[in-house]
Amino acid sequence: MGQQAVATGPFGSLPDGKPIQLFTLTNAHGMELRAITYGAIIVSLKVPDRQGRLGDVVIGHDSLDGYLTRSRFFGALVGRYGNRIAQGRFTLDGHTYQLAQNNGQNHLHGGVRGFDKIVWDCAARDDPRGPSLVFTHTSPNGDEGYPGTLPVRVSYTLTGNNELVIDYHASTDKPTIVNLTQHSYFNLAGEGSRDILDHRLTLNADRYTPVDSTLIPTGELAPVEGTPLDFRRETRIGAHIDDDHPQIRIGGGYDHNFVLSRKGGGLEQAVKVVEPDTGRTLDVFTTEPGVQFYSSNKLDKSFVGKGGHVYGSRTAFCLETQHFPDSPNHANFPSTVIRPGQNYDSTTVFRFGVTK
Repeated sequence: MGQQAVATGPFGSLPDGKPIQLFTLTNAHGMELRAITYGAIIVSLKVPDRQGRLGDVVIGHDSLDGYLTRSRFFGALVGRYGNRIAQGRFTLDGHTYQLAQNNGQNHLHGGVRGFDKIVWDCAARDDPRGPSLVFTHTSPNGDEGYPGTLPVRVSYTLTGNNELVIDYHASTDKPTIVNLTQHSYFNLAGEGSRDILDHRLTLNADRYTPVDSTLIPTGELAPVEGTPLDFRRETRIGAHIDDDHPQIRIGGGYDHNFVLSRKGGGLEQAVKVVEPDTGRTLDVFTTEPGVQFYSSNKLDKSFVGKGGHVYGSRTAFCLETQHFPDSPNHANFPSTVIRPGQNYDSTTVFRFGVTK
């Protein structure tokens, strides 16, 4: 057993000269997380395989320039609102707010300069669970069109059980909407190694939210039964990814919000992923009602990442725990509204392990 530790160093500078810091967390088993203050981006996450060999399981870049110029939210903390809002518009308490339309006609992941593109304050913290980073930022009233001043605190903690625990907290001085998530792209075989089609996926979801041609939910909570989106039993990601199904055609594969089959209001298991060759496993637990499963369909070979690795289509997957896309415009979806005196609190745990 090794020692848990936190180390710091530089990770380049923004065009305006502002320096970016790199933090490295290591737990007693050698699991290592590297994250930077720009976008609170996880730039690498090394976990053991069944032989105990460490491998980096998130795609990304070796330098800051890659994240500034060639990133699809790789590893980033996403907000104020993760996922899409139709037409960039929502109404709250009789007032209509117009946000940036930065994804065709829709709003995506917080806008033109969302939380993925700001420089966060960050400090290491003593946490009984393991080495921890605390990222903080105050989003001002009107930021990207959102109402309310929003102080945000997000922590990344490595536990002795090879878990990455992400705790989100926010408050507001005006009624507003919040939906934070983490946008790491995983490949349990190792980043840049091969595609993710042989990964085995289990999703604890009986229903999903079908989308229109612009990836906005129709409002329906549709059953997964009888569709290529049924992962209630362990299934190869590639088994039905090219099926002739309207939702698969729209997404070019998987890019859908799954309605988790929750029993209560606490931390519950949502996902299990197994990579058979390395034996690496990933179990995801969350307090959120949904998870966006994205099979990186839109990556192409222009995305050259760490070590010169080419990230083409379906070379990684995202599991973005969340409230549902476009929730402010669907009264039947769980609410993303918070008000003064209320807090936004959310926890997601990524637990890494191995099969024999």
